[in-house]
Amino acid sequence: MLDRDYEFIRGLVYTHSRINLGADKKELVSARLGKRLRATNLTTITDYCRYLQGPKASDEISHLIDVISTNHTYFFRENAHFDFLTQTVLPEFMKARLPRINIWSAACSSGEEPYTLALLLEQYFSQHSPRCPWQIEATDISNPILLKARAGVYKTEALDKISPTQLRTYFKEGTGAQAGTHQVKPSLQEHIRFRQLNLLGASLPFSEPFQIIFCRNVMIYFDRATQEELITRLTRLLMPGGYLLVGHSESLTSIKHSLQPVRPAVYRRVK
Repeated sequence: MLDRDYEFIRGLVYTHSRINLGADKKELVSARLGKRLRATNLTTITDYCRYLQGPKASDEISHLIDVISTNHTYFFRENAHFDFLTQTVLPEFMKARLPRINIWSAACSSGEEPYTLALLLEQYFSQHSPRCPWQIEATDISNPILLKARAGVYKTEALDKISPTQLRTYFKEGTGAQAGTHQVKPSLQEHIRFRQLNLLGASLPFSEPFQIIFCRNVMIYFDRATQEELITRLTRLLMPGGYLLVGHSESLTSIKHSLQPVRPAVYRRVK
């Protein structure tokens, strides 16, 4: 991959997603672009850069962002957050008798995070009363990955962190051509709204604030200025007393913010 081609790709990705690709990501980017070369029937990355400046550029840029931003995820990833949710946050909210709980999974990828949240909320409120209405907004910058998330179909081996009881209760086992898979049941899906969203776009389309925002393993892609802008936006959308959860490899220590640290990778908007 030529240096000038990499610089062009870096600039284009930053402009459209604010993802900051460092010099050390050149080999990774080159490998991931192989999929787009095959899809566009192009031979070299130089040809692909020219393609990105042509009449089909707007459609292709979304595919470019998709292959660059795709992240590995799984059910119950960084489980300490989910333990904190069920053992601390939900009991606290029940005691406060909230009329409704709104949660945002801000970079939901293929759906494992919001479905984990939905499973735990449904399970919790099936065992505690009074039952509180709840809804999850699940957003991602990638339309292709959202198609998978909306379908809610996963290979059975990808569900190894889900208990047999949870699997029977909240998933439907595939048969025939779908053998070896499980699909999330409507009882969970009806609580989740998936939609495409650039977290740093012109505006965020939410009319109500959130009690909980999961924005995990996202800031690692951004430079410091972008991180601060993102945290400012997320803070505005948190209700006073609401929680922001970031990835365990992330920290707000080096950026300006008004949130109160609660525990590693957990912050709270002060009242």
